[in-house]
Amino acid sequence: MEQKILIFKFLITFFLILFSSTSFAEKIIEGKAKIIDGDTIHINKNKIRLHGIDAPEIDQTCTIKNKMWHCGLESSAALKKLVLDNNISCVVSDIDKYKRYIAECFINNKNINKFMVRNGWAIAYRYYSLDFVEDENLAKKDKIGLWQGKFQEPYLYRKSKKN
Repeated sequence: MEQKILIFKFLITFFLILFSSTSFAEKIIEGKAKIIDGDTIHINKNKIRLHGIDAPEIDQTCTIKNKMWHCGLESSAALKKLVLDNNISCVVSDIDKYKRYIAECFINNKNINKFMVRNGWAIAYRYYSLDFVEDENLAKKDKIGLWQGKFQEPYLYRKSKKN
C-alpha cells in the first residue's frame, strides 16, 4: 500500500513539474511598454527582462576616442524610440531571480531583442543564450552603438558596483 502511495505521489509531482515548465512557453504578455533601461521593460504590472541580451545600465558610461558618453542612457533611448506607442507582444520563457519575466518581445514581427543587439545597443548575453551572437558580431563589425568605442560589459559593470 505504501508503495502505491509513493508511486502516486511521484506521478503527481512529475505532472506538476511537466505542467509548470510548459506554462511559460505559452505565456504571452501584450500591451504598451514602459522602458526601464536597454534590456528591461514593464507592460502593465509585468516586469520583463529581454531574453539573451545585456544592455548598459542607465548610469553606465562608455568612451569614444577617450571622450566619455552616456551609453546607458543612449541604449535606453534607442529602445524607447523603437517602442514609442506601439503594442508589444512578449513570449515568456522563464522567470529570473528578481521575479521578472524573461521574454523575447516583438513589435509586429520585429524582434526587439535582436534589434537592440544588431544595432549595438546591447550585447549578446552569452551566459544565458547564444541566440544573438551573430547580431553582435555584425554590430561590432559595423562599429555601431556601443561598438563605436570602448565599454565595460554590463554584467561586469554591475558586479563592480556591488563591491
